[in-house]
Amino acid sequence: MPEITPALYRAGSGEPVVLLHGFTGTWKHWRPVLGELVARYEVIAPTLAGHHGGPAFEADELTLEAAADHLCGHLDDIGVGTAHLVGNSMGGALAIELAKRGRARSVVALAPGGGWEPGHAESQRLARFFARTIKLSQAAAPRAPQVMRRAGSRRLALRDVMRHGELVQPADAVDLLRDSLGCTVSDRVITALQAGTPVLKELGQVSAPVLLAWPQHDRILPLPLHSPRLRREIPGNEFRVLPGCGHVPMWDDSRLVVDTIVEWVDRHTPAAGDQPETLAASTA
Repeated sequence: MPEITPALYRAGSGEPVVLLHGFTGTWKHWRPVLGELVARYEVIAPTLAGHHGGPAFEADELTLEAAADHLCGHLDDIGVGTAHLVGNSMGGALAIELAKRGRARSVVALAPGGGWEPGHAESQRLARFFARTIKLSQAAAPRAPQVMRRAGSRRLALRDVMRHGELVQPADAVDLLRDSLGCTVSDRVITALQAGTPVLKELGQVSAPVLLAWPQHDRILPLPLHSPRLRREIPGNEFRVLPGCGHVPMWDDSRLVVDTIVEWVDRHTPAAGDQPETLAASTA
C-alpha cells in the first residue's frame, strides 16, 4: 500500500528507486516526476533527517558521513536494502556516499553537492548564499501566498533553484518556501561550510555505475566549479548536461529528468532471474 506522510513517500512496485532531495528540501521536491516513476518502479522518497517533516538529526557532529548513517538506518528500518539512488544537490552527495557503502545498484546524481576542490573558497561562498537565502525566505514567508499568485513573482522568487519558477503551481511554490524554513540543521550546515570541511572524499571507493547529470544553468552549484573533481575521481562515471534547467531540474523539465532516470535505471537493472540480493537478504 502507498505510504505518503511528511516524512516519507513510498508507492509503486518493481525495482526500488530511492529519491533524495537537497538541503532545506523535503520529498515534495520530487512531485513533478513521481507519477511517471511510480508507474514503473517502487519509489521511496524520504524526507532527510533534520529537514521539515523528517526525523531529528541526532548526531553530535554534522558531516556527510553522519547524514549517511542516519539515512542508512532509516532505509534499514523501512526494509530497503540496495536500490537505485537518485539524488539532487545534497541528496546527490548522499547517493554517492551510500554507493561507497554498497547500498547503490546505480546512482543518478543531479548536480550533486560536495564536488568542489579541497581548500577552494567555494564552500564559504555557499555558506554566505544559504545564510542570505534563509533570511530572505524568512522575510517573505508571511506574504508568500500573495507573492506566489503571480507567475512573474514565482519566477523571480525561485530564480536561484530553477529557470522556470512560473511553471510551479502557486500552492507548491508556497510549500517549497515554507518547508525550507522548517529545516532544523540549517545553521549547522552553514557552520560546516564556513569551516571548509571536505564533503565528498575517497571517491575511488564508489563501485556502482554513476551518472552525473548537471543542469546547464545551475546558479547554486555551477558546473565548471563543481563537476570536474567528481568526473575525475568517480570510477567509470558518465556525464551529461541537462539543457535549459536550473539547480532543481525536476521542476524545469520533468520529462527530461524522468527520461534520464528511466534510461539509467533500466540500463542497470539485471534481467529477470538475475536480480541482486537485497542487503537484508544477504545478511539474513
